[in-house]
Amino acid sequence: MEILETIRKRKSIRDFKPDPVPRELLEEILTLSVRAPSGVNKQPWEFAILSGPVLEKVKQENVAHFHSGQKSHASFGSGIDRVSVYRTRQVNLAIELFRLMGIAREDKEKRTQWTERGFYYFNAPVAIILLTDEALPLQRVLLDVGAVMQTICLTALAYGLGTCIEGQGVMFPEVLREYGDIPKNKQIITAIAIGYPNWSFPANKIETPREPIENITFWRGFD
Repeated sequence: MEILETIRKRKSIRDFKPDPVPRELLEEILTLSVRAPSGVNKQPWEFAILSGPVLEKVKQENVAHFHSGQKSHASFGSGIDRVSVYRTRQVNLAIELFRLMGIAREDKEKRTQWTERGFYYFNAPVAIILLTDEALPLQRVLLDVGAVMQTICLTALAYGLGTCIEGQGVMFPEVLREYGDIPKNKQIITAIAIGYPNWSFPANKIETPREPIENITFWRGFD
């Protein structure tokens, strides 16, 4: 797949087929993805790849923690100011997803079920947990981790796989540490759900818009 076409086609997948993804294929994707740019070549990224019974246990425990009302202990939050263009974009996405899924605003049960899907990694057969060493300050590594994260998502497309980057998948890091055997000296950054897309799932039909370049770019020194 051509790189420009890959960039255009990348999207968040919110339901996956149950088909397993071979370890050899995931290793190939990661081997290519770690060619991502990294400041001073520090390569601060590490990965925990969860599948099979390990991932199933994490999914179940995530949902149990959610329903018990436990607070998230993630390394950093994803809160957005309620009065901002960024919040508006988030809300518009939710409105379109719920429209596609036929979830009414007042239907609390279905809205809760939708939230649960994120903790189940949208039924993906594999979750890639992005890590970095605790000795590294987060503000020094997030650009690099973001670069490898994007590269994983683009590379996956070339192998017929889909992805969804989701902070929701790391909201309960204690679950990941226990069942994924992630060392305490590794910071848990975010998760990527990965697998073969279920294209019949309504939410996978969404096409999210992007802000026009003229609204977000400052040109200086051009005629």
